[in-house]
Amino acid sequence: MNIARLILTLPLAAALLSAQGLDPAKLLQPPTDTWPTYNGDYTGRRFSPLTQINKDNVKQMTLAWVWRMNLGPGAGGGTSVKATPLEVNGILYFAVPDHAFAVDARTGRELWHYKWETHGGIHIGDRGFGMYRDWLYFETPDNYLICLNAKDGTERWHVEIADVKQEYFSTPAPVVIRNHIIVGTGGDSLDVPGFLESRDPETGALQWRWNTTPRKGEPGAETWPNEDAMSHGGGMTWMPGTYDPDLNLYYLGTGNPNPVMAGQGREGADLWTCSIVALNPDTGKMAWYFQSSPHDTHDWDAVQTPVLIDGTIDGKPRKLLAQASRNGYFFVLDRTNGKAIVSKPYGPINWSKGVDAKGQPIGDPAKYPHTDGTLVMPASGGTTNWPPPSFSPQTGLFYVSTSDSYSMFFLTDTDKKPEGYGGRDAGVFSRAGLTAIDYQNGNIRWKHNFPGVGGGVYGVLSTAGGLVFTGDPMDNFIALDAKTGDPIWHSHLTGSVANGPESFELDGEQYIVVGAGDSLYAFKMAK
Repeated sequence: MNIARLILTLPLAAALLSAQGLDPAKLLQPPTDTWPTYNGDYTGRRFSPLTQINKDNVKQMTLAWVWRMNLGPGAGGGTSVKATPLEVNGILYFAVPDHAFAVDARTGRELWHYKWETHGGIHIGDRGFGMYRDWLYFETPDNYLICLNAKDGTERWHVEIADVKQEYFSTPAPVVIRNHIIVGTGGDSLDVPGFLESRDPETGALQWRWNTTPRKGEPGAETWPNEDAMSHGGGMTWMPGTYDPDLNLYYLGTGNPNPVMAGQGREGADLWTCSIVALNPDTGKMAWYFQSSPHDTHDWDAVQTPVLIDGTIDGKPRKLLAQASRNGYFFVLDRTNGKAIVSKPYGPINWSKGVDAKGQPIGDPAKYPHTDGTLVMPASGGTTNWPPPSFSPQTGLFYVSTSDSYSMFFLTDTDKKPEGYGGRDAGVFSRAGLTAIDYQNGNIRWKHNFPGVGGGVYGVLSTAGGLVFTGDPMDNFIALDAKTGDPIWHSHLTGSVANGPESFELDGEQYIVVGAGDSLYAFKMAK
C-alpha cells in the first residue's frame, strides 16, 4: 500500500489558486511562457525563441534563486535532479525517484511535495512529468505510473506497468499525445524484453502495447535465432520520444539487446533493439524503423532524442529526424519513411566497417568483446548518452554533449546461452566537449573541448539569443556562442549539471533553469 505525503508551505494559497490546467495547444508551439513537456515541445529541439538573454548581455545574467531537495529524515542523499521540470502557469513540476515536487518558478519556493512508498527497484533517476489538463503523470523505480492533481499534489490513482521482481525499473518522463499517456521502462540486470505502452489519462487502463523485441510470429522475429533469445532480448524504452502531429507519428529510440556484451546467443540483427522507430500513437503500430546498431555488443542503446527538423536537403524542403547516437554516428532520416540521408561519425570510432545501402552501420566482428580484450572507440558510455541535445533553426546546427573515448571490452561469459551483461569494459581514455553538427551533411562545424581528460555528457539548450547552454566536467553551467562555440559566461554550481536546461518568460523576464546535483538553479538578467 502506498502512502502519499503532502507538504504544503503556508503563504502559497495564491500561487496554488492560480495554477490551471495545461492548454494542449502549448505542446504544438515553441516554448515561450510555458515549458509543457520534457523537451519543451514535441520536436525535441530544446530551442528557446526568447532573446532577452543573448550573447551580448549574458555576462550580466545572475542567480535568481536556488531550490534544494529535502526528502525528510532518513531519506539519505545523493539524488540528482535528472528531470527537466515542466513550467506551466508559473509553476515548475518535476520528479526524482519516489518523489515529486511543485515549485514557484518566480521564487523557487516549494509548493508541494509528494512521496511514494517504494516496493524496490533501481533508483538510477527520473526524467520527470507528463501533463494532461491539470493532471500530472510520472513513473517510479518500482514501475508504477502515478497520476497527481497539479494544484496540490494529491494522488488520483496509480497502476503497475511492469514487475519489479523481474528487475524492471522505470525512468522515462511520460509523453502526452491527445488522450494517450505513453510510458516506457528500463532494466539492466536480468534479461527481460522491452516494451512501450499507452495508458488512458482518466484511469491508467492499458490502451496498447508495442514490443521492442518481437514475439513468435511477429515482424522482426526472423532477426533472432529463436524464441528464447527474443523473450530475453532487452530493447528498453528508457527515454521519452518526439511527435509529428501532421504525420501522427511518435518517434522513439530503443535500448540495446540482452545479453548486453555477449552476442553469441542472439546471432542476427536483433530487431527492434538499438533502433529509431515511428509508431502510430493511436494504435501502437510501427510505420517504419531504422537500426542504428545492428547486433549491438557494446551497450550502445539508441535511446538518444530523435530531434525533428523541418529543413532543406539539396535545395528541397524535407521533414527530417536527426539523432546523435551513442555508437558515435550522427543520423539524419526522412521522418516520413525512415530512409537515411546522413550516416556519419561525429566522434572517433573504430568498430564499424562503414554503412550499408540503408545507411545502417556495419559492425566489425573483430571489435566484438573478446576474452583477452578488444580496444574499442567509443567506450560503453558512448560518444554521447541520455542527456538531451538541442537543435537551433537559427544556425542550422545540432548541438550535442560528447565524450571522445576508448575502452577495453572483455567477454566474460563464453557459454552458448550467456546471461546478463556477459562482459565488461574498462575505460582507457575520455575527453568531454560540446559538438556542433551541420544537419544537412553531418559535418562538424565547431567543437569545444573542455580542459583536461575525463568528464561526462550534459544536457543542452540553444536559444534565439545566439547562445548554447550546457555543463562541463568542472561543475560549471556555461553559455557559449551558438555560431562559434566560444565560451562567454559560466557559473559554478554545487554538483554537475544533471538535466537538460530550459528557458521560459514570466512577467517580462526570461529565466534559464538547470538542475545540478540535488538542486535547481534559476538565472535571469540582473536589474
